[in-house]
Amino acid sequence: MGKLETVKWLWKNNKHGFITVVWAKVAKTGIFNNMADEKYLKLSYWMHMGKRLNLDNPVTYNEKLQWLKLYDRKPVYTMLVDKYEVRKHIKDVIGKEYLIPLLGVWENAEEIDFESLPEQFVVKCTHDSKSAIICKDKTCFSAEEARKKLRKALNRNLFYWSREWPYKDCKPRVIAEKYIEDSNGGLNDYKFFCFNGKADNVMVVAGRAIGDSKFYHFDKDWNILRYNRLGRSLPDGFKIPRPDNMDELFSVAEKLSEGLPEIRIDLYDVDGKIYFGEYTFFNESGYETGFDYESDKHLGDLIVLPE
Repeated sequence: MGKLETVKWLWKNNKHGFITVVWAKVAKTGIFNNMADEKYLKLSYWMHMGKRLNLDNPVTYNEKLQWLKLYDRKPVYTMLVDKYEVRKHIKDVIGKEYLIPLLGVWENAEEIDFESLPEQFVVKCTHDSKSAIICKDKTCFSAEEARKKLRKALNRNLFYWSREWPYKDCKPRVIAEKYIEDSNGGLNDYKFFCFNGKADNVMVVAGRAIGDSKFYHFDKDWNILRYNRLGRSLPDGFKIPRPDNMDELFSVAEKLSEGLPEIRIDLYDVDGKIYFGEYTFFNESGYETGFDYESDKHLGDLIVLPE
């Protein structure tokens, strides 16, 4: 389904989804860049969630994430979300063996020498999300198209659209990393929801490759948790195997989350070898519509807001 078809479908079948898409497009033009953070977040929350944002007494997971955007602003957070600067932190806390090998770092897209990179690699900006470009085969790779996408990403600041403060002063750069995959030609991505150094659950995304993503949450013993509307139970005959090293994955996530009121730690598992993915302070930017109120409230209870 193309972009236009998606918009038409939303208008016909999901009016709130349509409003959210339009709001995101308008916000990304920069028209609200000078609006006060609190006022902007209240407006944005209404557009995304269809209800008022309670900042005086936040209760739910989504509400508390918005509160943390405004009031939990430690300088170290900027380093943690910077995909280049965070590498030293990972080396110091859990060891360099958890880092995906680095192939290069550049200040702008024109500096990148794609010819010197191996046949497979990943390039992405260090200061934002969703700018990654995966090259599996150089014969099908367009360096100019990659530069075009990276130029656009380097000139945007995620903070102004999301008000996620850690990104505000991130230095825009591009890094290249080794392309990784498991023996089956895939890559298992595990997202750990952590609260004050304890990993409550891990989210597994299934169906992404066929455009039908469902999000399944499991506890450490691999019991499915009823957090997400799209993945409350496994379909008949469908299995998501528990990795043999899941205990280690939970342990790594908890080490990396120490001292943080909440964080999502993303890790990769490649045939038993664990790699660090990224720190995500605000899952879905605090607009997680996949949770019903019961789940939103339960996860909110796990966040102890700092004074």
